[in-house]
Amino acid sequence: MTLTLRDLLARRGDPLQLEPLTGELGLDRPLPDPEVASPGLALAGYTGRFMPRRLHVLGETEITYLNALSAEERRARLAKFFEFDLPAVFVTKNQEVPTELSDLAKVRGVPLLRTRLKTAEFYKRIKPIVEEAFAPRTTLHGSLSDVYGVGLLFIGQSGIGKSECVLDLVERGHRLVADDIVQVTRRGSDILIGQGHELAAHHMEIRGVGLIDIPALFGVRAVRQQKRIEVVVQLEAWENAQDADRTGLQTLETTILDVTLPRVIVPLNPGKNITVISEVVAMMHLLRYSGVDVAAAFNERLIRKMKEQKGLREYLVEDYE
Repeated sequence: MTLTLRDLLARRGDPLQLEPLTGELGLDRPLPDPEVASPGLALAGYTGRFMPRRLHVLGETEITYLNALSAEERRARLAKFFEFDLPAVFVTKNQEVPTELSDLAKVRGVPLLRTRLKTAEFYKRIKPIVEEAFAPRTTLHGSLSDVYGVGLLFIGQSGIGKSECVLDLVERGHRLVADDIVQVTRRGSDILIGQGHELAAHHMEIRGVGLIDIPALFGVRAVRQQKRIEVVVQLEAWENAQDADRTGLQTLETTILDVTLPRVIVPLNPGKNITVISEVVAMMHLLRYSGVDVAAAFNERLIRKMKEQKGLREYLVEDYE
């Protein structure tokens, strides 16, 4: 996914309140870096640690500093600044832009934009936008559902029953996020957000029935636009899942976009209620999240009981009275 300045200008609701001061210059050029920063000492002439690929923001401090210089010195400092290949320069608080800044931006082909927002507020609004645009992303074949607030990603071979499982969950009051195609985006270092393709629009394909519109059948409460993926549920045919965990002590994991997620293998056979099992998977995840591990607690209790029995046997063996 690429992001351009025109995308920022066309943002719904105009959250950045941008005004292009250099017209159409460079508005369709892809932005190279998600970082937004102040040029800092670069305006004073020191460029040893300067990162030109970032989006540069001139706040009240920077503009006041430039206005305090003489016209010749201001042009010299800005000329050194514009020697770099800058993607864009923003001026905050609707400040009056020095003539030298506007002229050099046009000569060097650097887009110059102004916003009415204060500097801190501008940073607060633009950073999530560029971070989302540059976030690692991938597309998975599966179904994503919100079950008790837990994002369950169902995967498995085609025709295994992923859509039917999620449809049954929706009928029981849970919510569909995406079916068949799940677009996954990484936020930060360990959060995966899944959503459906915009063309799918919460439709599902049920073999033998065809396409169904979930909001039309079950209402808008049956769907949500996106959800954090927290557990991967792998549906397997019974004959292919003989090594499935039976105690909960074995921890399976999978990796998506370098983020490690717990994985549960559920073997399928005729008559198995996969919907209830999915609800239990979600509730067990909530228990573990709150610090309760049922399998580990049971295992510790069993080991303690075995040790007590061993001690009793040893005492009886050594009793000679």
